[in-house]
Amino acid sequence: MYYFDTSFLTPLLRDEETSSRVARFVARLPIGELAISRWVQVEFSSLLARDVRMGSIGTEKARAADSLLEDVVQQSFVVLLPGAGDYDLARRCLHNYETALRAGDALHLAIAGNNRATAIYSLDRRMIKAGKLLGLPIGTGIRVT
Repeated sequence: MYYFDTSFLTPLLRDEETSSRVARFVARLPIGELAISRWVQVEFSSLLARDVRMGSIGTEKARAADSLLEDVVQQSFVVLLPGAGDYDLARRCLHNYETALRAGDALHLAIAGNNRATAIYSLDRRMIKAGKLLGLPIGTGIRVT
């Protein structure tokens, strides 16, 4: 199973510098093996809400992007539901202060780890560094400049 955090999926849904590289990378992977967590959906909606608050996008554009996420997820991804074990592991990851993890990133890593992801993809350099410190199979999957 290949687990994707929010930072990796966002370029699939919005025009960003890495959008074409992310799209090509994801297209090469087997659809039945792609996974996100419910937390990704919450984080993406939060990102859109922040952009609307800051005036960088309009409400309709945000709704369209959120709807696109739901369509892409329904067609291509397994959605993992965080459970008590995921929250417990996330908390233990946070106790490793060397990782400098934030709560949301710890939850991503815990969900992926507890579900035995063979690879975890993120574009968040801090999360990648923390995941490597925790011995998880994490990386960008694409060339990032």
